Amino acid sequence: MIKIAIVGDLLITRPFPEKGYEGLEELKTLIDSHDVKFANLETTIHRKEGYPSAFPGGTWTMTDPICLKNIKQLGFNILNTANNHAMDYSHNGLIATHRYLIENNLKFAGTGENLADATAPAFVECPEGRVAMIGATSSFHDSDAAGNQRIDMQGRPGINPLRHKSIYEITEENYNNLLKIATQTGINDYHNRAISEGYLLPRENFNIGYFEFQKGTNNILHTYPLEKDVERIISAISEAKKQSDCVIVSIHSHQFSEGDKKNPAEFIKIFAKKCIDAGATIIVGHGPHILRGIEVYNKGVIFYSLGNFIFQNETVSHLPADFYEKYSLQYNDGVGTAMNKRSKNGKIGLSVQKDVWNSVVVSIEIDNKEIDIKLLPIELGYDLHNYRKGLPKLIKNRNILEKIQELSTSFDTKIRILDEIGRLKITR
Repeated sequence: MIKIAIVGDLLITRPFPEKGYEGLEELKTLIDSHDVKFANLETTIHRKEGYPSAFPGGTWTMTDPICLKNIKQLGFNILNTANNHAMDYSHNGLIATHRYLIENNLKFAGTGENLADATAPAFVECPEGRVAMIGATSSFHDSDAAGNQRIDMQGRPGINPLRHKSIYEITEENYNNLLKIATQTGINDYHNRAISEGYLLPRENFNIGYFEFQKGTNNILHTYPLEKDVERIISAISEAKKQSDCVIVSIHSHQFSEGDKKNPAEFIKIFAKKCIDAGATIIVGHGPHILRGIEVYNKGVIFYSLGNFIFQNETVSHLPADFYEKYSLQYNDGVGTAMNKRSKNGKIGLSVQKDVWNSVVVSIEIDNKEIDIKLLPIELGYDLHNYRKGLPKLIKNRNILEKIQELSTSFDTKIRILDEIGRLKITR
C-alpha cells in the first residue's frame, strides 16, 4: 500500500513562530504519516537573486529560503513549481528557487532550465512502491513558458505550459456587428500586416486582438487544451507510468467557466481525463484559491481544486517599484501600505472571501484493488488580521465537507461524511 497526502497552494512568506502554533503538531503528524507528501509551491524562493518580471502573477511572490525548513517540518517531500508566480522574478529567480529546493532535498516538477526539464516527472521512493509527479500550469504569461533545446541552441528556463484555445461563439447579429467595428476602427490592421509579412501565423477564425470569434446560435465561450501541449504531457505520463506504480499530475489553473470560480474551465476537464486515459491515477488542481468538486473517472480521481494550504499573500517582504507605481504610492511607502491600497483597507480581495480560508488535507491509500480517500478539513484563520492569517490547522467542520459534497454532485461523485471526515472509495 502507498499512502499519499495532497494539499493545495502553499504560498508561505514568513517563518513559523519559533515555538510553533496551535494545531501545528497535529497537522505535522497527519502529513508525515504518508509516504508521498505533496503541495503546490506558489512562490519563488530566494533572497532577491532574481529581477522583477514585467509580467508577474499578480503579487510578486518571494520567500526567504529559511521558510523551506517549515515546509520540511510539515513533512512535505515533493512540490509542483509550475504556476503563475514561478517567473515573478524572471529566469534568475527561477534558477535560484531550484537551487534552494535542491539544497533542502525537496523534489519538484513543473519548471526547469528547458522544456524537457520542466515537463519531466519527479519521483518519490516509497516502502511499497514508487510515485511520479508531473507539474504543469495553464495560468501564465507567454514569456514564462520553458523553451525546447536544439542541437545548436540552448533552451529557455520556465514553466511546463498547458496552453488552451478560447473561442467565443456568438450569434450572427453580434458577429456582424463586431466585424463592422473592426473594419471601421482598423483594430486588426497591425496584426493583419504582420500576418501578410510572415511575422504572425494566419488565423483560423475572426479575431479582435487576441480574442477569437465564430458564428453560432449562442453567445458562449468554448475552451480546448492545445493539442501539442497535451501530447507532450501525455508522453511524459506514459514514460512515468513505466517507471512507477502511480502517476500524479498537478495542474495550476485560474480559468473557470459559467462565470463562477467554482466551475473548472472546459479545457481543464478535457485535459484531466486525457491524463487519466494515458495512465495517471490522480489529478490534483489548484489555482482559484477555493475548493472545487471531485470527479471519479476511469479508475482515477480528479481534484479540480484543493484551494489553499498556507496562504500569506499579504506579507511578502518586498515588492518592486512597478507595484507601488501601479497604485500611485510614494517612494517611501512600504508593503503594508501597498497591500492596504490594493484591498481598499481590507474591503475587497481574497482576504475577505471566507471560502479562501477553508480547505482540506486529502489522505489517499492506494493498493492493487482500491483507492481509499479521506478528506480532513482545515482552516487558515479567516477572522485574524492579514498579518496573522494563512497558517493551517485541522478542525471539525462539517460545512467544509458538505461544500465539497455539493460541488462534486455535478460530476456524479458521491462523498460520504463519517466522523467529520469526507470519504470516497474507488475500485481499481
